[in-house]
Amino acid sequence: MKKPSVIYLDNAASSWPKPDETWQAMEHFMRFVGANPGRSGHRLSVEAGRILIEARDALAELFGIDDPLRIVFTRNATESLNLAIHGILKPGDHCITTSMEHNSVMRPLRALEQKGLELTVVPSSPQGELDPQGVEKAIKKNTRLIVTTHASNVVGTLMPVADVGEIARAHGIPFCIDAAQTAGAYLIDVEAMKIDLLAFTGHKSLYGPQGTGGLYLREGLEEKLDPLMRGGTGSRSESQEQPDFMPDKYESGTPNTVGVAGLGAGARFCLAQGVAHIRAKEEGLTRMLIEGLKSISGVTLYGCGDAKRQVAICSFTIHDRSPSEITMELDEKFGIMSRPGLHCAPAAHQTINTSPQGTVRLSPGYFNTEEDIAVALEAVGKIAARSR
Repeated sequence: MKKPSVIYLDNAASSWPKPDETWQAMEHFMRFVGANPGRSGHRLSVEAGRILIEARDALAELFGIDDPLRIVFTRNATESLNLAIHGILKPGDHCITTSMEHNSVMRPLRALEQKGLELTVVPSSPQGELDPQGVEKAIKKNTRLIVTTHASNVVGTLMPVADVGEIARAHGIPFCIDAAQTAGAYLIDVEAMKIDLLAFTGHKSLYGPQGTGGLYLREGLEEKLDPLMRGGTGSRSESQEQPDFMPDKYESGTPNTVGVAGLGAGARFCLAQGVAHIRAKEEGLTRMLIEGLKSISGVTLYGCGDAKRQVAICSFTIHDRSPSEITMELDEKFGIMSRPGLHCAPAAHQTINTSPQGTVRLSPGYFNTEEDIAVALEAVGKIAARSR
């Protein structure tokens, strides 16, 4: 793989570059397959169907899922979360979430709140940490869903998912995880963590293309969860009613097969490299970034400040400089890609006291190097020195 001419530290938005396997799988589909899966009986349609099966198999292996058919393909984690939230919750129900959530969780919940949903937002610490007991204390008789992020997209702090999963399972409440920042980069076992619904996206640490993602549903939840849309599935075509079995109940219309080809290849790349290995490398880069940012005068670093307790995300500000100005200078003068602002998570920024301007977010990935981090730290140091 040819190294990019820029230093890309925006992997929390979309990972880049992608492994060669990803684009090669997509090219193979477009050049040699191209057919609709499950809609025809010819060999190319069968081959397209095989691509979906193999992608489901790889994802199931990554997440400790026994039955790959429990995975529904979607466009992204946002669609997966909307499917879970709108599919389960009804007016009069109670839902628990946290103050560190992305708008992919908060906006669907706030919309349902306007229609009669009762919502409890459990506050996190200014470092983005969650006390599981706060979740347990918020449970009510009408609590129908607990939904939390696995890792903050603002400061990277990992949530105590297994502890909250124990609490949710003990009370018989479905537990939904937003794994947008962890799927592929952090070990996930849905059984061990007692996760009932796992929403993930393909374009971040799974090294797939944009426009891909999925939702895992624990067995039996399809009886409670309504689909977001209905239509042709290639199955039970004699009926005008939506199929009631997995995954067809939630996969209406022609799928993004070329995207899933890339997603499957990305998932297999994660398996081949080993998630533990990917995690170790990203943890090392994050530790280097944390220590470096802490040492720069005028820089304020947010989050827990512990690479072992967060994913590869570091958010910071520089005294008297707006995040957008810093990001522009990092790009134009140093060729470093970062992201400024509120990161589609205003509640999280209110929690860490960086609202309304937000922060600058640096998010290294598996293909970054220690040299990249050193260059980035030198650049931030120069910007901070001119701000004093």
